[in-house]
Amino acid sequence: MSEQVSALLDVDTPYAAQSGNNKRLKDAVHQHKATTRSGLLERIFTAVFSGLVYPQIWEDPLIDLEALALTPESHIVTITSGGCNVMSYLAASPAHITAVDLNQAHVALTKLKVAGAAHLPSYDSFFRFFGEADKRSNLSLYRRFLKSHLDVSSRTYWDQRAFNLRPRISLFTRGFYRHGLLGYFIGWAHIAAWLYGVDFRPLLQSKTRADQRRFFDAQLAPLFDHRLVRWITGKPESLYGLGIPPSQYEKLSGGRPMYEVLRERLERLVCDFDISDNYFAWQAFARRYASGEDASLPPYLRRENFSVLQANAERVNVLNLGFSEFLQTQTIASCDRYVLLDAQDWMTDEQLNDLWHGITRTARKGARVIFRTAAEPSLLPGRLAPDVLARWTYHAKESLDWTARDRSSIYGGFHLYTFEG
Repeated sequence: MSEQVSALLDVDTPYAAQSGNNKRLKDAVHQHKATTRSGLLERIFTAVFSGLVYPQIWEDPLIDLEALALTPESHIVTITSGGCNVMSYLAASPAHITAVDLNQAHVALTKLKVAGAAHLPSYDSFFRFFGEADKRSNLSLYRRFLKSHLDVSSRTYWDQRAFNLRPRISLFTRGFYRHGLLGYFIGWAHIAAWLYGVDFRPLLQSKTRADQRRFFDAQLAPLFDHRLVRWITGKPESLYGLGIPPSQYEKLSGGRPMYEVLRERLERLVCDFDISDNYFAWQAFARRYASGEDASLPPYLRRENFSVLQANAERVNVLNLGFSEFLQTQTIASCDRYVLLDAQDWMTDEQLNDLWHGITRTARKGARVIFRTAAEPSLLPGRLAPDVLARWTYHAKESLDWTARDRSSIYGGFHLYTFEG
C-alpha cells in the first residue's frame, strides 16, 4: 500500500499540462458547461489525463496487424498512446508511421522507445529497459545511449524531477508498468482484491482454461456482488484510471449497471484466452510481463523482431498533435492506414465528422481505418455524414471475429472500414 501512496507523488501534470496541449485536450473532452456535474467530471478527467496514463497500450497489436494488412508502401497514421503498438507495427516494416498524441507524456515515451530501438546496443539491453523496466542499470543505459538522441522536449520530460524529487526516467528502475494512471489503477485494484482475500498467483499458474474459469467463478465473480464494489463502479470517476472520460463511460455502460459490464469484460480477460498467451492478463494480474523464452510479449519486445526495429526506426515520426490537426497538413491521397484506437468515443458529432472528412480527403483507394468502441456496434451510422460514410465499406463479419479474438478484452467492438474511393 505504501507503494501506491508514493506513486501519487509521481504525477507529471505540471510539465505535461502545457497551455497548448491542455487546450487541445480540453477541446477533445469538454462537452458540457463547467457549472454542470458532467462538465465538472470532464474537467477533473482532463486534469488527471494530462500526465502519463498508459505505460502499456491496451489494444491487441496482433488483431491490428491482421486488419491493417500492411504492405511495404503503407503509411500509417495512428494515435500514439503508450507507443507499444507503434513499435509493433514498425516490426511489420511499413514505409512510414506517423504517431500523434495530445499527451506530451505519451509522445515522450514513444520517442524514448524509438530511440531505444535505434541506439541501444543489443536486444538484451532493449528488453531490460522496456520489457523488465525495473533495473537500476537502465539509468546508465539512458544516459549513455538514449538521452542525447531525444529532442529537447522529450529529454526535459524524462530528466525533470517529479514531486518525489526523482527524475521521471527513474520509473524504468522501479517497475515502469506499475506507474502511470493505468498502473496506479491496477495497483489499487490489487489492494481491493487483497482486502477481499483474492490471491492472483493461482490464476497465473493455471494450466488450462478450465482452471482459469474455476478461478474466475470462485474468486472474481463474487466481488461484483458486494454493495461497495457496485457503488464505486457506478461513479464515472471510478474508471478515470482506465483513461475513460465521462462521455465514454456512458457508452461503455449502455444503460446497464457498470458492475455487470465490468464483470463481463473481466470474464473475457480471465476465461477466453490461455493465460500463458495473454500478456494483457499478465499486466493486469501480475503487473509485469511473464518471464521465459516462450512468454507472451508485444511483438516489438520479441527477440526476433529487434533487428527489424533497428533497421526501421527512422520510419517513425512522433508528433504532439491531434489526429485531425495532423491530417490538415497532408495532401490528397497521401495515407492508407489509420488507427484511431477508441478516441471517437470521446467525440461530438462535429468532431467526428471533421475527423472523417480529413481521413477521406487524405486516403488512397483501398485505405483501411481501424478503431475500437466501448459499446459493441460501430458508432458511425447515424452520426457521420451520409455522403462521407457511403465512400467507405464496413467489414462487419470480420470485425466481429477480431472483437472476439482481441486479448485485451476491454472493448465492446473492433471495427474495420475500407475506402472505396
